[in-house]
Amino acid sequence: MVDDPSKRRLGRGLAALIGEMDQPLPQEGQAKSVNPDRLVPIEQIARNPKNPRRYFDEGDLQDLSSSIRQHGIVQPVVVRQRNDGYEIIAGERRWRAAQLAGLVEIPVIVRDVDDRTALEIAIVENVQRADLNPLEEALGYDQLIAEHGYTQNDLGEIIGKSRSHVANSLRLLKLPDPVRDMLAAGSLSAGHARALITTSDPAALAKQIVSKGMSVRDAERLAQNDIKGQSSEGRGAPKTVDKDSDTLALERTLTDALGLEVKISHKGGSGHIRVNYRTLEQLEDICRLLERK
Repeated sequence: MVDDPSKRRLGRGLAALIGEMDQPLPQEGQAKSVNPDRLVPIEQIARNPKNPRRYFDEGDLQDLSSSIRQHGIVQPVVVRQRNDGYEIIAGERRWRAAQLAGLVEIPVIVRDVDDRTALEIAIVENVQRADLNPLEEALGYDQLIAEHGYTQNDLGEIIGKSRSHVANSLRLLKLPDPVRDMLAAGSLSAGHARALITTSDPAALAKQIVSKGMSVRDAERLAQNDIKGQSSEGRGAPKTVDKDSDTLALERTLTDALGLEVKISHKGGSGHIRVNYRTLEQLEDICRLLERK
């Protein structure tokens, strides 16, 4: 596969931009940059409709608002110019809390970036600070792939995580809306949710997991029993012996590592491993991993 230099430069470019975001406002008398930090009336700033972060805890916002009233905004909001005002690239939580605090204007860093880079910065900044819930993270990755053609491997390099982490995040988007809502609200962890992806009724099982306070391991066992039930109903009486717990655990480990469904069949001392892929990109990822060995 041909390497795209426009994507390889991304990690370094975003790291530099995010590094600049963490710098304080210039002191009075210091030389200003081409895009200087400035104070902007808060009503001239609008949120980015494509910001991957959708959920903001009201309690956290109130706490941040109280801190802003006492100390001001320590870290400027990063924006880009849009029509007669500005659009947020990174820092929507600070912007929301500043409104609660009654600020009239806030400090900003202005960056001249296109839609793609604005989305990349928003995702990387939020992921690095663990500000996204698992669903928001998955939607952000999916947006970069769908709108800007990045591969899972590209995204892993950009955010500093493994390709399997990206793949496992994207698998969460296969879940129905009721389960997504629980994931976004924090009722379910990503581990709980991943266990439900191939079950017959993820929403019903998710409610059971939440109501009983199940651990991820308990949720995996519940899901595996459901999947076994589906298989038995589809083929009548089982023709083969059920897999032992060690084999099932190994299947889950390999599935999580690859981000693809893995099935193991063995009898005695021999057997085979089946890896299911749906796109040529996933096949290329598998080949790339095997070539490294």
